Amino acid sequence: MSATDHSRAAGVLLLCRAEPGRVRPSAQLLNEPLLLVPAGEGWSALVPGKDSWRTEGTDLPTATAGWAHALAVGEQWPVVGLWWDARGAGFVVAAGFRRTVGYAWLADGTPLGEEAAMTALRARTGLDPVLDGAALDGLTRPDADAEAASRILGLIAVLSRTGLDLAPGLAPGVPADGLRAAAGAHPLAEAVDWPGWREAVRTGLLDAESGRLGGWTRGPRARALGAAEIAAGASLALWGRRSGRRGVTAAGITLLADGALTLAYDWWRARG
Repeated sequence: MSATDHSRAAGVLLLCRAEPGRVRPSAQLLNEPLLLVPAGEGWSALVPGKDSWRTEGTDLPTATAGWAHALAVGEQWPVVGLWWDARGAGFVVAAGFRRTVGYAWLADGTPLGEEAAMTALRARTGLDPVLDGAALDGLTRPDADAEAASRILGLIAVLSRTGLDLAPGLAPGVPADGLRAAAGAHPLAEAVDWPGWREAVRTGLLDAESGRLGGWTRGPRARALGAAEIAAGASLALWGRRSGRRGVTAAGITLLADGALTLAYDWWRARG
């Protein structure tokens, strides 16, 4: 599935294990046309713009993994990215600085992945290791009656046990323009726009001082966090530049800048 699929049936959903208010700042950093909608208790869904992954010549699994990783790298909540096209379907799961992993099925439902991806999905989204784990294991077994779309529906059904509740029309097999129309019909849907570097930095500083993690804004923990952000941001920006993903590059640069600001702020506060 390495080739870019230009099928009209192709689509992507990014499911974030957080409320829209917590997802919005990270989504803005992608600098992509996105629609943000609530998706049940403690969940939000992001719908990329029509054909947004094709403009840069990137295949769906890679694009989905890049977006999910960029959304989750600086956050405490995980992201599950779902994708489908004429060739098949699959998912990726990203959480913090951990490696983004994924699983795929051919169009006829044939599994193409490692069970470790299912294990990561269960652990990172807080699913029950026994009951939910058994349901996920079933998705990795051959089934002549299960096509790729039904595999994704099964995955969504398992995630719904944690509160996920997708709006009508946000479903596997629906093309990108159909997903956008369905998301746009939600009464709480909002377009996520890039606010500009100045506003992004200002918002980041305000959130740092007023949030429940305000203790991380100065001192040893702040310096450790700033150094980690710089390292992760540089790595993410380099990967985005090499893969041609402008949104991922922007997210990496912003993370790097935030780390530098964290160190600078700690230094400034220490001077009195």
